[in-house]
Amino acid sequence: MDGITKALIIGGGIAGPVTAMALQRAGIEATVFEAYDGPATDVGGMLTVAPNGLAALDIVGAAAAVRAAGRPLHSMVMETGSGRQLMRVDTLPGLEPSCLIARAELFRVLYEQAVASGIRIEHGKRLVSVDERADGVVAHFADGSSAAGDILIGADGIHSTVRTLVDPAAPGPEYTGLMSFGFGDFDSATGISGDVDTMHFAFGKRSFYGYWRQPDGSDAFFSNFPQAEPMTLAQAKAVPAAEWLAKLRASHVGDTPGERLFAETSVEQMLVAGPMERMPHVPNWYRDRLVLVGDAVHAPSSSSGQGASLAIESAVELARCLRDFADPTAAFAAYEGLRRERVQAISDQAAKTNNGKTSGSIAKFFFGLVMPIATRTFLQPEKMFGPVHRFRVDWDAKACD
Repeated sequence: MDGITKALIIGGGIAGPVTAMALQRAGIEATVFEAYDGPATDVGGMLTVAPNGLAALDIVGAAAAVRAAGRPLHSMVMETGSGRQLMRVDTLPGLEPSCLIARAELFRVLYEQAVASGIRIEHGKRLVSVDERADGVVAHFADGSSAAGDILIGADGIHSTVRTLVDPAAPGPEYTGLMSFGFGDFDSATGISGDVDTMHFAFGKRSFYGYWRQPDGSDAFFSNFPQAEPMTLAQAKAVPAAEWLAKLRASHVGDTPGERLFAETSVEQMLVAGPMERMPHVPNWYRDRLVLVGDAVHAPSSSSGQGASLAIESAVELARCLRDFADPTAAFAAYEGLRRERVQAISDQAAKTNNGKTSGSIAKFFFGLVMPIATRTFLQPEKMFGPVHRFRVDWDAKACD
């Protein structure tokens, strides 16, 4: 075999287009197959692309467009529900700030960058099965069409179809015990004090929440609402918005400025983002000529602030390995070896953060007492974020060295 020359990528969200662009740079043709009929322009709320994610996007030439579509986030402030500051984390020395961007905007930018690079993205292609041969694969879609390639890459998100093809016994996403809600374009007479490049995260008395000032002077905020019973996004959206808003208002009574924010907002400004989920450790990342990338294999909860960045890193690392190994099994093994420990450690740390978000009022009280001491000792920003944010994919190095 002379090497891998053609890849089929299932999923056109974040990991799919980035993988395609990275493969193109590696000299491998890739086509992206997306289940939806068009680009996703109305999905999700805000997310951050951290310095490590932006560095990986630089490799495929997409970082400048992402920076232009978002805005820099220079500082994060952790607070108690009463508004008392526990910790401030500024951009680490020598690094650029994270980029705060709407998920739909990130999808749009990556889609446009991929298309501008000459990558073909086909819509309305919901994968139903894959035929595997000694020298390649054939993907079959719900519309009756099919496509052939040397390998198939599952970039189809946390509810991945490809993951079940790689391993029918693979675990599915794990509910964190939190439901997520976002609010945007909120304009009150008093407004939120602070700079537009700072996000505030508060351990409210009953629910964790965050808030920030937008460049146009309006405010945005979110809530991670504890709910023991899991619920799908469709089920959450079926609940009357007024009912959710009443629950959120009750959960933030006594919070500063949370109580006022949730009291003054309206259902028209509310986004039901649904359950916060994470992928537990996936035993098998690949099988034969099928491999997983991004949220399909290592989705941390949004508490990590690294979901998009890790997906982008993995997309570039996978392309690097496919560039340097003629045999797909060897390439996939090298890719997993480069990624598994890092992504699992970040995901596990985010799970611990989620436990703090769902803890009771007494636990949060003691957390508020201990946190200021911890931030002066072992919870220093460089120790907490340095290994994550300073990571760089070494594209020019051989993956097989």
